[in-house]
Amino acid sequence: MRIGAHVRQDDDPIGAGEALGADIVQLFLTDPQKWNKLTPHPRTEQILASPIDVVVHSSYVINVASLNNRIRIPSRKSVTEQAKAAADIGAIGLVVHGGHVRDGEDQAEGFANWRKLFEREADKGGFAVPILIENTAGGDAAMARRFDDIARLWDEVGDFGAGFCLDTCHAWAGGEDLVGVVERVKAITGRIDLVHLNNSRDEFNSARDRHANLADGTIDAEVLAEVVRTAQAPVILETPADGIADDLAYLRR
Repeated sequence: MRIGAHVRQDDDPIGAGEALGADIVQLFLTDPQKWNKLTPHPRTEQILASPIDVVVHSSYVINVASLNNRIRIPSRKSVTEQAKAAADIGAIGLVVHGGHVRDGEDQAEGFANWRKLFEREADKGGFAVPILIENTAGGDAAMARRFDDIARLWDEVGDFGAGFCLDTCHAWAGGEDLVGVVERVKAITGRIDLVHLNNSRDEFNSARDRHANLADGTIDAEVLAEVVRTAQAPVILETPADGIADDLAYLRR
């Protein structure tokens, strides 16, 4: 079982991982809030040579489900490009948020847009790394907030080998009980490829995505530990930086 954290020092992710004693680190390859052009990572050789595994989180601006061409088309391009860049540093996958349509728009079209992304890439030989779709915290028109919507999404993309990233704060904020969550997710997707293990600053079903350290939030820390035990997947902490060392120590205990 590999346990690690998202590292903010994107210029030296392995050094940051070594300082934490992490088995795996997550990083961005570009400014997550912008449509910036990708450039080769300056530490590529070090990342490839390190025993620390890496996973890449895609940009937040990506919304594959969008019905707006000016968002959906660059989103498709960015997923493909960031997957290739992730492969270049030996990443185990690319995490992509499920996205959403706007209020009043047909969710079915958003699910279909996800399928089109995988269809288009399959025609070109497939993505360079696995695409790990992450559940999200809020929005009634989201593709991956509620598990019944994730089931609809998986009807579209499951046959293409889509991976799944379970975020515990997002599930809690989205109104999904964390007791037995691993079994319920696997009943839908058949897999959990990565866990984003985060506590929440807010109450159940708040639709608010505000992470807390494992011992400090509104979710019982033992419930979070049980998610790790049952998921049997790599774990990334996205908790506040000043408490990550304690979070890692708690999980190892």
